[in-house]
Amino acid sequence: MRISAKNPLRIARERLVISRFELARKAGVSMLTLARIEEGKPCRIDTKRRIAETLGFNPWREGEKPSSPER
Repeated sequence: MRISAKNPLRIARERLVISRFELARKAGVSMLTLARIEEGKPCRIDTKRRIAETLGFNPWREGEKPSSPER
């Protein structure tokens, strides 16, 4: 039996109540790319950066909560 763990990106996206479509559009990536990342497939660092920024994650502001993405 395989135990499935959710991908951290999917967890963050769901906590912010944002759809894959909306996140992909705001981050400027395709739905297919976003789906592949949530499945654990690799992607370019630039793609990761754009998604993280869209979700309001800033690694230089340690201890702060991520802000909600603009709607």
